[in-house]
Amino acid sequence: MLILGVDPGTRILGYSLLQTDPKPQMVLMDVLYLKNMEDYNLRIRTVFDSMCSVIDQYHPSHLSIEAPFFGKNVQSMLKLGRAQGVTIAAAMSRNMTFSEYEPATIKQYITGSGGATKEQVLAMLQAHLGVDLQPRYLDATDALAAAYCHYLVSTNPMADIRAQLRPAKQRKAKNASWSDYVKQNPDVVSRD
Repeated sequence: MLILGVDPGTRILGYSLLQTDPKPQMVLMDVLYLKNMEDYNLRIRTVFDSMCSVIDQYHPSHLSIEAPFFGKNVQSMLKLGRAQGVTIAAAMSRNMTFSEYEPATIKQYITGSGGATKEQVLAMLQAHLGVDLQPRYLDATDALAAAYCHYLVSTNPMADIRAQLRPAKQRKAKNASWSDYVKQNPDVVSRD
């Protein structure tokens, strides 16, 4: 499988390709630099066209994309969502499947901590993939992390269940019980 990883953005968009057979290996890691384009519509069109071009050149089978984080600046979130949307549209126009992962989930899979820094993610990717990564922009590393996260999820049958579990410090300490967990997560718990 060849996975296209994307860290969406309208100023800098990171993308990568990860070959997974016989073992995970980085094929490509780069950024689409859009800051110099003043016309926002042109930026969005460039994202779509560029992602279609990468897909047509390398023929990945799956897109793994970082989900927009929820910040205080609504306009930034909307713009980020549009970049994510046109990237997904480009993949779907080429009959690709896609997965979306929260930034904390990606960090959790790569480093073991959902609160890891970009530099820690970079260091762990270097260790996992056995390559010396020296990206000009960490957006490219984030894209590779999204692709590697999908590889880990797709090769581990328990990954979907673990991804749905919240970290211990986010669980409610008061009145937390197994019955509360079952009520909140009916799709995770088997009743057999």
